[in-house]
Amino acid sequence: MKTRITELFGIEHPIIQGGMHHVGLAEMAAAVANAGGLGIITGLTQRTPDDLANEIARCRTMTDKPIGVNLTFLPGFVEPDYPGYIKAIIEGGIKVVETAGRSPEKYMPSLKEAGISVIHKCTSVRHSLKAERIGCDAVSVDGFECGGHPGEDDIPNLILLPRVAEELKIPYVASGGIGNSQQLVAALALGADGINMGTRFIATQEAPVHMNVKEAIVNASELDTRLIMRSLRNTERVLNNSAVEKIVEIEESKGEGMSIDDIAELVGGVYPRIMKEGDLEAGPWSCGMVAGLIHDIPTCKELIDRIMSEAQDSIQNRLASFI
Repeated sequence: MKTRITELFGIEHPIIQGGMHHVGLAEMAAAVANAGGLGIITGLTQRTPDDLANEIARCRTMTDKPIGVNLTFLPGFVEPDYPGYIKAIIEGGIKVVETAGRSPEKYMPSLKEAGISVIHKCTSVRHSLKAERIGCDAVSVDGFECGGHPGEDDIPNLILLPRVAEELKIPYVASGGIGNSQQLVAALALGADGINMGTRFIATQEAPVHMNVKEAIVNASELDTRLIMRSLRNTERVLNNSAVEKIVEIEESKGEGMSIDDIAELVGGVYPRIMKEGDLEAGPWSCGMVAGLIHDIPTCKELIDRIMSEAQDSIQNRLASFI
């Protein structure tokens, strides 16, 4: 299948593995790349630019296919060494960067001068248009269903994707709540040139996370996620657990007066315990509503081959039969 996204990134299938904290390691990115999609290393999971450089080099030993790096620009008490990370990306020969969080405008000259294609994750039409204006090559449109940060507009993909298609000239992929062939076909019909999957790729054999995490996703339904940090306007969709229940209780009791300090002990530094050790109650962890559509733990190749085969069958047979 050829789309503007496969042509832009030099990949076989219009499927991108989004950046995920403590998931987007070399093993994950290489497995997706070898299966014909675009694998993504999560830059800030690596503590330093040197660590990122080593992770890129490690991934190169596992695949000769295109890979990308996610770089998330988020407010914090101590800003990461973004110029250092970008230097590692450029010197590592990376040609695709997925940016997220705040606008990457400040760093676009460095990325573009190095011949890097930038795809920015957006949760609204206005942010997508801003990404286009500052020179991004593509956009990943993240609907309200997504795991992680869905923005504050609460617009689901069935509305958001065709709205972006009305406004945007650069290609975009559908992200948030995506996990199977039917959704790929629907995304294409709504104007997208591919899909970005996060939660679905966690539940694969190659994902470098504890089996408890994978099984939790398989066992979850579409009703098992919660939204936290709404009062902080930093909304995150997470899989429900005891820590999440405590956070929700604090939010309800504090209301608009809640600060990040009120929940810092519950959210800080929990990802290694969850993803590596499998302690599912350690704290909140991002998970999309698509968990309700995830019923197995295939290899990345099995997953991508299945999605593409079923999508082709749907387009050529089921949809064609309606005409």
